Amino acid sequence: MATRVSLPVIVVFSRIPRLGVGKRRLARTVGDRAAWRLSRIMLSGLLREMRRLRGVVRHLAATPDHHARLATPGFIRTGQGRGDLGARMLRVFRRHPRRPVIIIGSDIPGITAADLRGTLRRLRGAQAVFGPATDGGYWLIGLAGRRPAAPFRDVRWSSPHALADTLRNFPRHRVALLRPLTDLDDAESLGVHARPAASRAIRQAPARRIS
Repeated sequence: MATRVSLPVIVVFSRIPRLGVGKRRLARTVGDRAAWRLSRIMLSGLLREMRRLRGVVRHLAATPDHHARLATPGFIRTGQGRGDLGARMLRVFRRHPRRPVIIIGSDIPGITAADLRGTLRRLRGAQAVFGPATDGGYWLIGLAGRRPAAPFRDVRWSSPHALADTLRNFPRHRVALLRPLTDLDDAESLGVHARPAASRAIRQAPARRIS
C-alpha cells in the first residue's frame, strides 16, 4: 500500500483571483468584474476536478504568497515564492525528488480529472509529460523520478517558444504529450471557449469563495 510520502503530487499554480488584478488583456474585452468571475470559475472548476482524484496529494501553490495562509479543504496550500516561473516550478520538483509530480496551471477551462489520471498513467512509462497550449506554452508538466538537472534552462516564458525551449532540456528522456488546449487570457481565446451556456455563467455566477 502506498504511503502518503510516496503518493504522486499534483500542484495547481494559480494567481488567486482579485478584482481588478490580473487577466488585464481579458479585462479589456469583458471588463474587470467578468474577468474576475472567469478566473474564479476556472480555478474553482479545476479544484473540483482534482478532488475527484484518489491516491494523490493535492497542493495549491498560490500567488501572492500571503494567500497561502487561507484554508482550501483537500489541498495543502503553499506560496510560490520568488523567481520566474521556471524557478518556482523547479522548487516544487526538488521538494519531491522521488515521486511523480504534476504541475498544472489554472488558466484553461475544461481540464478534467480524466486528463490528470491520463498524465499519471503516462508517467509510468514516460519520464516527462506535457500538456501543450496552442500559444506555444504548456498548461501541464509532469515529471517522474528521473529528471534533468536544469529542466527550465533558457526557457523564454510567456512566449510562443516556451514548450520548445523546455523540451530541449529533455534530450535523453521519454516524453509524452497530452491534448493541446487554449489559455483563456484575451479576446481571441475567449472566442475559442465561448458558448451560450458559458456566457450565461460568466454573467450570472455569484462570487464564490475559493475553497
